[in-house]
Amino acid sequence: MTKVAILGSGAVGETLSNGFLAKGHSVMRGSRDAAKLDAWKNAAKGDAATGTFQEAAGWGEVAIVALKGTAAEAVVKSCATELAGKLVMDTTNPIAEAPPQNGVLLYFTQQNDSLMEHLQKAAPQAKLVKAWSCVGNAMMIDPKLPATPTMFICGNDAGAKQQASEILKQFGWDALDMGGVEAARPIESLCQLWCIPGFQKNDWMHAFKMLWPA
Repeated sequence: MTKVAILGSGAVGETLSNGFLAKGHSVMRGSRDAAKLDAWKNAAKGDAATGTFQEAAGWGEVAIVALKGTAAEAVVKSCATELAGKLVMDTTNPIAEAPPQNGVLLYFTQQNDSLMEHLQKAAPQAKLVKAWSCVGNAMMIDPKLPATPTMFICGNDAGAKQQASEILKQFGWDALDMGGVEAARPIESLCQLWCIPGFQKNDWMHAFKMLWPA
């Protein structure tokens, strides 16, 4: 059992919180206003708690950043001390406050940049690993698909990536290590690709799979 801090009060944070609880972990969700999570805590099945971002980050052995991209950097920076030395799984994408263009999300980062790189600079002692950023929250926990889907991960700490890979396996994913933090640039762009069938055809139940010759 692991103590998991979930930073974020939205749908992704709730989905992952419930997933970790269902798999026997303890969870503390963090928010600017912890009281807004009271209903979730009262309904949660398992060892569930709530607190501020800093309280959750300090309590957790592992942290999950499940925030809007526009808010993530400021929150991670405010918790940098509490996150130091810990695995921090980053689910975020740099989605701009603007509507999609022909089904393509707009990002506030440039092609040779990523939100994860900003977060790593905001908390330089944290061990960030990109994960769960290229799929919707409905598919994050034990996705029902013909084959085990691939979760592309990256980060600068090999041990943290191994730990993240083991967590992802619990959640029904094959993790594929794409290298250092710079690999977050193409990984984050996969969210744009993943969302196009959703916006154009209302098809949100799919995931990516890396294949090799037999």
